[in-house]
Amino acid sequence: MNLTDLSSRFRDAAQRRRAQAVIEERLANDREPDECRYLMRFMWQLAMTYREVSPRELQAHVNADKLEAVEALIEAARCSPDRIDAWILATEQSFPVIHDRGYEAGL
Repeated sequence: MNLTDLSSRFRDAAQRRRAQAVIEERLANDREPDECRYLMRFMWQLAMTYREVSPRELQAHVNADKLEAVEALIEAARCSPDRIDAWILATEQSFPVIHDRGYEAGL
């Protein structure tokens, strides 16, 4: 499965930024640096038309519950912008905001 088509699947840039914010704020935990790196690459993949990350890399580096959320976003994006909105709401309800240690330390 190729992820380079995802950037064109959002209703508009605002919806894409909102989905990216959910990934950054609720899935990418800097306490898990390897996983965080791949989730951030996926976050950027949502805006890029070139390969930033592959599904295989996500499967190898992201834990099961977060991988399920990522795969649900991919499926939603391939269906409709309304499904992306539903994914955003569901993911915000399922995952708490992660407090970034680097940001809190002023780095």
